Amino acid sequence: MEKTIHQGRNIKRFRDLLGIKQDALAHELGEDWNQKKISQLEQKEVIDDPLLEQIAKLLKVPVEAIKNFDEEAAIFNIQNNYEGSNAGASHININNNRCTINYADKWIEAIDKVEKLFERLVQVEKEKNDLLQRLLDSKK
Repeated sequence: MEKTIHQGRNIKRFRDLLGIKQDALAHELGEDWNQKKISQLEQKEVIDDPLLEQIAKLLKVPVEAIKNFDEEAAIFNIQNNYEGSNAGASHININNNRCTINYADKWIEAIDKVEKLFERLVQVEKEKNDLLQRLLDSKK
């Protein structure tokens, strides 16, 4: 039995995560919209593609995120893929067709990149200072 994704509920989740009120979303959708109509929309399991695309654009999320987000799968991944639960795995694991990312590894990678950039910046500054010093020495 294939599980259906409740698109209206997903709109509500993303809207809430982004801190956008129903009134604000209604205002962005146009004068035909109001808070009550947004509330009714969030009760719908399936939403027409053109409206779904418009809402996704306003929320700045991919349409696929609204169409495919499955709360149960997300909870499963959080419960079963926390750091240390699969110690030998790489930073990206594919289990039961679910892709999970180890954000701690990603964070460490980002810090390493920042460190390397900073080291390069310091090196460039040293080279610049050396060049300026040589120019000053040549003027004397």
